[in-house]
Amino acid sequence: MKILITGGAGFIGANLVRHALAAGHAVRVIDDLSTGYADNLAGLDVQFVHSSVMDRDAMHGAAHGVDSILHLGALGSVPRSIATPESTHEVNATGSLRVLEAARAQGVGHVVVTSSSSVYGMNPALPKDERAWVRPMSPYAVSKLAAEQYTLAYQQSYGMDTLAFRLFNVFGPLQRAGHAYAAVIPIFIDALLRGENLPVNGDGTQSRDFTYVGSVCRVLLEAAERRISHPEPVNLAFGTNTSVRELVHRLEALTGQRATTVLKAPRVGDVPHSQADGSVLRALFPAVAPVPLDDGLRDTIAWFNEQ
Repeated sequence: MKILITGGAGFIGANLVRHALAAGHAVRVIDDLSTGYADNLAGLDVQFVHSSVMDRDAMHGAAHGVDSILHLGALGSVPRSIATPESTHEVNATGSLRVLEAARAQGVGHVVVTSSSSVYGMNPALPKDERAWVRPMSPYAVSKLAAEQYTLAYQQSYGMDTLAFRLFNVFGPLQRAGHAYAAVIPIFIDALLRGENLPVNGDGTQSRDFTYVGSVCRVLLEAAERRISHPEPVNLAFGTNTSVRELVHRLEALTGQRATTVLKAPRVGDVPHSQADGSVLRALFPAVAPVPLDDGLRDTIAWFNEQ
């Protein structure tokens, strides 16, 4: 089949490209390289469209003739959204609407859109199931909630097969450190391997449902291959709960390095705890087994060592 991956030069997108090619699919990527990297796709047999999902003509052209669209293109990061809320809304909310409109116009019957666990926001419940109330705490979370709801509305309004996934703290190879909006795992690994202090926002008791990118890609690709549709959002995580302090200890054990942490003020908009109820995911994808956290961390450490 022919698959269009938006944001395919980014961290998750480039990993997904590799999974799709390994499965024998033809892959087209649209990415403006604003947050992705061209070298993430170096040497890969993909058709690359250097443009933004915000460009109607480019998006319609990219959608022409494909069987499924996996929409990962976005402006990530809660802090970035607080600094630049309008651009976050335009890319994540309006951009997702442009993707859906291109799919509708080009007769692409299946679209998968990635939302975020950040939509749960102020809801303190653990684990978080898809019917729990949402109360976003940042412009990023609001933009992702809009994207997923547009996705589900297109299913009801136009009969399209759509699926809206809520991702939970995805990590793995190709996720880079060294920029203002880097995620916690690459920041920690990079600092440990360089012998530098690990910056911790808050007291380290905050917890996350860390999900290895390989597990995420297997689910996304299977969703396209089986043309899976669902009328409600679906958590794409497996119900783990790891504190930042525990993460530091695991990384110390896996790298053999002693960590020194430096506590910083909590970041505005960050939720204190996150853990998925994965029962809907497991019902839709019973064959997918998650990569254990330590195994995923080993692969990620190995990738950093290769750089």
